[in-house]
Amino acid sequence: MIIERTNKEIIIRLSANVKIDDIQAFINYARYLEITSQFNIEQNEVDKLANEINDSWWTENKDQYIK
Repeated sequence: MIIERTNKEIIIRLSANVKIDDIQAFINYARYLEITSQFNIEQNEVDKLANEINDSWWTENKDQYIK
């Protein structure tokens, strides 16, 4: 693996024998880091929002899972 930093980006070179699914998971995580680096928010606020979303989703969809 080779990691190079320029003024505008970080370049990561991997050998071609790495599984594409593993590379995609890594890219997804790197994208998450890139997006969230622009925000300054406490983890408890993120957790609160995630719980609200999950509760709302469950309220709307529970009939599909509980019969």
